[in-house]
Amino acid sequence: MRVKAAVVREAGHPFRIEELELDEPRADEVLVKIHATGVCHTDIGVRNQWLPVPLPLVLGHEGAGVVESVGSGVTKVESGDKVLLTFASCHRCRMCLQGDPAYCEQFVVSNVAGSRPDGTNALHGEGDVHGFFFGQSSFATHSIATENNVVKLSPDADLSIVGPLGCGIQTGAGTVLNRLRPETGSSLAVFGAGAVGIAALMAARAAGCTKVIAVDLVPDRLALAEELGATHSIDASAKDPVEEIQRITGRGADFTVDTTAVTSVVGQAVSALAPKGTCAVLGFGTAGTEVRVDMLELLMTGRTITGVTEGDARPDDFIPRLLELHAQGRFPFDKLITSYDFADINAACADSEAGKAVKPVLRLV
Repeated sequence: MRVKAAVVREAGHPFRIEELELDEPRADEVLVKIHATGVCHTDIGVRNQWLPVPLPLVLGHEGAGVVESVGSGVTKVESGDKVLLTFASCHRCRMCLQGDPAYCEQFVVSNVAGSRPDGTNALHGEGDVHGFFFGQSSFATHSIATENNVVKLSPDADLSIVGPLGCGIQTGAGTVLNRLRPETGSSLAVFGAGAVGIAALMAARAAGCTKVIAVDLVPDRLALAEELGATHSIDASAKDPVEEIQRITGRGADFTVDTTAVTSVVGQAVSALAPKGTCAVLGFGTAGTEVRVDMLELLMTGRTITGVTEGDARPDDFIPRLLELHAQGRFPFDKLITSYDFADINAACADSEAGKAVKPVLRLV
């Protein structure tokens, strides 16, 4: 079938809306008509080739839409179902079988190889076009995913907002609820008040944290963080975040979350911890980015640094939990969203990079 897709053909260059040919789904695959898809920092990073996924490439990995057809082996969903697309996993390796699909041993070939794990693709246009980014490539009017990375939604799900739950919102909230698991009354500081960071602080409030601190350089983002649950905010351009966090908490934060991928900021997030505190590192930077900390400081305080992928989530279980929290008014992630027409994808990316849009979502229907 003919589809329209946003293609990146050269590193750092704008997306081009092109007409491509999309194959029929294989036995284990699902064809989805995309209604809306989030723009994630990872999409922009790969467009810029911070991670060298082969070009030309169709990105997009926060798609939401309606199933149009399924392969002969698919039983999880059927034509007409509303679905959310999330990261791909093999469901066969040891990590998947023990309930940790975010750490699938086939994660790279399933998500960032620019093809199916067997090296094939389903998109055809001017030259070879790579796809299956995070098992979906949802910057397109239609997307092929696998049965393993679609989450069936209720018939009344709002497809215009749910897409970001597939990656960015899931990552921030899951880091808190699935990995850090703060006790009621804990303190947590988030470095970077973008979509992932604000999702983390909203989850922290839902979990019962009583001091939730947002750190950023953009006043509008700090104001939004306070509106959505931060008890305190710190403008890092005006005040030392480590000193301020220690002043606010009296001893340092029990937990910190870094979403910036800036080495110096990660160092601040570690230094701002209380004794035996934990810093979760979520930021996506260029390959080879190193984290440096004072070894003695780490040793004498018993602090922990941990990396987290996709919020340690099992999407079929976790995304319905987030939607229930949203329905209760306890996780208003929709307030992060700014909507754009699909044709305005480059403006959406520019606004995200400039800090004008916290979570851009592209409308395709």
